[in-house]
Amino acid sequence: AIRDQGNRPHKLFLHFFESPAEVLGDENGKVVGLRTERTQLDGTGNVKGTGVFKDWDVQAVYRAVGYLSQNINQLPFDDQAGTVPNEAGRVIADENADGPARYMPATYVTGWIKRGPVGLIGHTKGDANETIACLLDDAPGFAPAENPDPQAVTEFLEGKGIPFTTWAGWYRLDAHERALGEPEGRERVKVVEREDMLRASEPHKV
Repeated sequence: AIRDQGNRPHKLFLHFFESPAEVLGDENGKVVGLRTERTQLDGTGNVKGTGVFKDWDVQAVYRAVGYLSQNINQLPFDDQAGTVPNEAGRVIADENADGPARYMPATYVTGWIKRGPVGLIGHTKGDANETIACLLDDAPGFAPAENPDPQAVTEFLEGKGIPFTTWAGWYRLDAHERALGEPEGRERVKVVEREDMLRASEPHKV
């Protein structure tokens, strides 16, 4: 909504459903405009282009367009959508195949790598539930583990020098965040750096 700006010297205008398409410049390479494409909702929580473009007179462009997933070796990847092709979380190996041959064995995705950067925590939880349901359905057909002892996973990660945490470690991190928030009267202060989270989740290393 447009409000009375009063005597304030700066104004900010938000143009929703406009996707940057091209930066326009003059013969000297100076920015003179920005071309955007009008978008609309596609019914899945994403947007699609309408083919309607508009040019805006601008003198500078700052790129701050958010999140984009990165490709992982040996996994298929949709460069346009920034997602791993999947159906209900099962990673697609061959779109022309049917049945088990259609999917990569025991390979699943969830969250934004599954559906793109759309939605909040509720959407992500629903995605995770859908993916885990597929995993549980498929689990009886998995090849048996060479060593079924759960401790073998810990030993494998330690042997490879791969940082990890455990369920007990998560509780230590939770307690650490809550302790950080107490002096400020907050429920918690979120630890965001990966190294700090790992350190807080380890025994006696906070």
